[in-house]
Amino acid sequence: MVPVRKNVLSDESSLNEFLTGVFLLKKELTRYTTKAFGIPGPSNPVSTYDVLVIAHIGATNLAIPRNGDPSLRNAAHRGPVFLPWHRLMLISLEGNMRRVLDNPEFALPYWDWSVDGDNSSPIDAQIWTDAYMGGQGVPVTDGPFGYYEHDLDRFTVRIESDVDGKPVQAGGGDGRGLERKFARKPPDGWATLPDSADVKATLGYTPPGINPEDRYDTLDFSAGSDGFRGRLEGWLPEGRPWMHNQVHQWIGGDMDPSSSPNDPVFYLHHCNVDRIWESWMQQYSRLYAPTTAPDPPYGGERIDDILNFPGSQQFTPRYMLDVSRRYTYDHLP
Repeated sequence: MVPVRKNVLSDESSLNEFLTGVFLLKKELTRYTTKAFGIPGPSNPVSTYDVLVIAHIGATNLAIPRNGDPSLRNAAHRGPVFLPWHRLMLISLEGNMRRVLDNPEFALPYWDWSVDGDNSSPIDAQIWTDAYMGGQGVPVTDGPFGYYEHDLDRFTVRIESDVDGKPVQAGGGDGRGLERKFARKPPDGWATLPDSADVKATLGYTPPGINPEDRYDTLDFSAGSDGFRGRLEGWLPEGRPWMHNQVHQWIGGDMDPSSSPNDPVFYLHHCNVDRIWESWMQQYSRLYAPTTAPDPPYGGERIDDILNFPGSQQFTPRYMLDVSRRYTYDHLP
């Protein structure tokens, strides 16, 4: 039976297992140390959870093309690889959670932020209550990830990205509490979440004057290239953040930098992004672009290029297009 990813607000079992899995992976130490990853400061052990944080920082710093600027296009963002790379990241977390929970049927839940967007983006919505993800703060002090000074089992941010986007040890190696800053005004954030009309417009969009096969992404396969991917990632229409980017900016705090997987809500958010992508693929078939293109500048983003992810020696965008044997969703938008 294929595991089913469900709405975190309507499936208590998925929520509780997710929360348990986060803490188990936070406590599970790998054979790696911060020194092994080239992270400055004392040599500290790295948890399974934090390996994924480091992977996200690393891919964000890996430019495409390799001699380019990662702030313009990198191995996980601002190009067509955005959706397959993050799908692989979700699968990696999900697999590790199945292992530590001893439940092969576990599936990551998703947070449908468009519902909150339809309801004026309240900062006290159900998802931010004590029973779910807790609220905002510097640090967050409520909910399962609240930072309590004398609680040894508290949720602690260990690895973060510095102003240059490089991995460093939070708190000089001692860690710190999770941070969120909801609904800040531009240029520091964004005051609203995407709503159902935004989701519908993204799913129905086709760039004008192109072949239908090119509706996923178009030349020059960058942040500003027209197509479904650019709309879902949140670079288009120009002038403001949309969709995926908008959610990161609305939450703020640890969801702002490349170390954003420090906030467990990152995975609920990206599950919803993945759910929207899956809906689009079921509507328009499992299209991807570029299929063939010169290297440079597109090596690392073509359909049969290996994704830059730890342990990925076989996973390509093509492999990520149909994962129906791994999981499905209870409902598609």
